[in-house]
Amino acid sequence: MTQPDTPTSLPHGPQGALAWAISALATATTLMALAWAVDLFRAAGLNIYNEQYVAAMLGLALATVFLARPARGAVRTRLPWYDLLAALIGAGACGYVAVRYPSLLDRLWMRPTDALIVGGVILTLVLEGLRRATGWAMVILVLVALGFGLLGHFIPGSLQGRNVATDRLVIFLALDTGAVLGMPLMIASTVVVVYVFFGNLLNRSGGGTFFTDLAMAMMGRYRGGAAKVAVTASALFGSVSGSAVANVVSTGVITIPLMKRGGYKPHHAGAIEAVASTGGQLMPPVMGAAAFLMAEIIQVPYASIAAAALLPALLYYGALLIQVDLMAARDGLSGAPRELLPRLGRVLANGWPFALPFVVLIYALFVLNERPEYAAFLASLSVIAVGLWFEWRKRRATDPDASGFRLRMVLDTLRETGLSVTDILMIGAAAGIIIGVMNISSLGFALTLVLVQLGQGNLALLLLIAALTCIVLGMGMPTLGVYLLLATLIAPSLVEVGVEPIAAHLFVLYFGMMSMITPPVAIAAFAAASISGARTMRTGYAAMVMGWSAYLIPFLFVGAPALLLIGTPLSIAWTFATALLGVWFVSASVVGYLFTAANPMQRVLLGLGGLLLFLPAQVGGLWSDFVGLGLGLAAMLWMQRAPQTAKI
Repeated sequence: MTQPDTPTSLPHGPQGALAWAISALATATTLMALAWAVDLFRAAGLNIYNEQYVAAMLGLALATVFLARPARGAVRTRLPWYDLLAALIGAGACGYVAVRYPSLLDRLWMRPTDALIVGGVILTLVLEGLRRATGWAMVILVLVALGFGLLGHFIPGSLQGRNVATDRLVIFLALDTGAVLGMPLMIASTVVVVYVFFGNLLNRSGGGTFFTDLAMAMMGRYRGGAAKVAVTASALFGSVSGSAVANVVSTGVITIPLMKRGGYKPHHAGAIEAVASTGGQLMPPVMGAAAFLMAEIIQVPYASIAAAALLPALLYYGALLIQVDLMAARDGLSGAPRELLPRLGRVLANGWPFALPFVVLIYALFVLNERPEYAAFLASLSVIAVGLWFEWRKRRATDPDASGFRLRMVLDTLRETGLSVTDILMIGAAAGIIIGVMNISSLGFALTLVLVQLGQGNLALLLLIAALTCIVLGMGMPTLGVYLLLATLIAPSLVEVGVEPIAAHLFVLYFGMMSMITPPVAIAAFAAASISGARTMRTGYAAMVMGWSAYLIPFLFVGAPALLLIGTPLSIAWTFATALLGVWFVSASVVGYLFTAANPMQRVLLGLGGLLLFLPAQVGGLWSDFVGLGLGLAAMLWMQRAPQTAKI
């Protein structure tokens, strides 16, 4: 791309110097997070504030964004003077805050000139960095929030805000712990960076291939085996990757062509991969990184979040597996020949060490109760050990040229991680701005009040309004950024009307995540379509249909907290069992096949029966379960009169 301005002349040539500078900044970003995870600063005698660390990380991220991302276009070839200047000023302003924060903190109430200047610089550059990293959608949202912070006192009615002086607003947003330097950016700078490093390291060392081979060995021989491989592999890998699009790209390049060869239509293959990859962020034990942020926000142990998310995640993947199985039966799609599949015993014998990092991670999180970032650091060390073990085995097998794990890969992963997390760091800073405006202007309280009034005491209506808002606000944004935004704007109103805090936050996480497969901006589905060769919107609509359960499950666990393991063992077992049976009936209705092809009336009976079973007993009473079961059984008996064309 040709830049509109004359590029800066760099001593070793623009491309080489730029690449070196960007790599150095990205590597430093990851190393800073790893050092914080192991408390290296304190061990070195540096007792620094959290805000000093966060400011330094933001400075590295701003410099990286302005050097690596051009103002227009996607590819950086030359460096204009204004981008170099912005990178230096951004790093300098954040560096000033990192070094002088204790002094600034003592003088913030006086609104000092230096705080106003660096605050204005940081806010301006964060907005531009956010635009370059994520596009205009979230920038516009932040600008609306800033406009409210400045002019909200002119708005009549329930949404009227406080009258806040401009200099006070700028200093508060840039330097207060309740804004940019607060929790969202802190979590992004610690937990998220280390977990992304862990996931990238695992993938580079061959873990992604192991998961795919394991899924193929377990599922490939069954009917529709290619699709079941995609679902299983994406569930395994997606929990670690924390990104639906990254999951689609990494596993989809293998599973989507496999599904197409197995007989699935291109748009169905793309949709299956998109839905499976999106759900990885809901699957314990890791759940991407959003669950760690959730634990910080609602102040509960991470283990409680993972336990609560387990049954809904099983329903989500159960629905998807049932649908691909019934589609395969309907269309006569068989599994892959056994001779073309890896043997399960051999896969486990060769790849069992890849289970060790998960054992380390889970043990550190749930048994030792270590900080999430330290647990991820320990798991990363175990990945390196596993990679070196595999390399040693290959060299021992008299193949010195074998492509094994190299320490060079660690350096490459440090750089790759630093580059990939700049988007999340920009989103974390932007979320801090929005939270800061809500805190200082009283918008948070006013918005909660308005949403509750819109619901007029009707929880179902409030949930519907919240769900639609979550999907719209989440379009085009990474899951972590979506959750940061929705946990601030929507979840408090649900908690206010009596929804369990874990249920409220999982509700907004589910619906924010569903923006990944909900047109018109279904970025996970569109990424899958680019691999499958299908039309993007057709793939998006197919993904919506296949992901139907995720649009209903959040309503289920809000109405029936037993699904989140809140309640007696009997109520938990009954709620899960009826929901799973409901998933089977509705999936058969969606696909149009159970024992045989279903006619329209049979599909209606199956769908209605499944939805009644889905309805929580706490809401519809036991009669809804028994009526739903009766309708489903009636449809099944009706269908069994027809010749059976395939075995279930």
